[in-house]
Amino acid sequence: MHHTKDKGDLGVLKAQLDLYKKGYMILNPLTEHAPFDLVAYKDYEFLTIQVKYRELKQECVTVKQVSAWNDRSGTHQKPIDFKAIDLYCIYCPETDECYYIKPDPNKVSIKLRVSSPKNNQKANITYAKDYTEVP
Repeated sequence: MHHTKDKGDLGVLKAQLDLYKKGYMILNPLTEHAPFDLVAYKDYEFLTIQVKYRELKQECVTVKQVSAWNDRSGTHQKPIDFKAIDLYCIYCPETDECYYIKPDPNKVSIKLRVSSPKNNQKANITYAKDYTEVP
């Protein structure tokens, strides 16, 4: 079982590797207090990226659009600053894939499905496979 910090570190490493393979130069902030985990640079464009490690639950990868941290006083959450990040990179260990989505201020959370629903629903399904490239 991984410690939460270890999972986050693994997610960032997987994101760096995936972005590198996609031709991006990776820049790392010198503080853990930045609103993003890394910056990707390609073709004269910088992208601030917040990385999330998310395990599959009911065939979905879900990201709540909040910033969360722990300290000796417990777990804390606050809404993300939508101006501070350009992308989420979601690493899922079960699929060993990185998924790239833009933050959406109109949603509380973002859910990506890795397989078709058992009830064969077709409408309003967001498939993870459609988010493996940087938009």
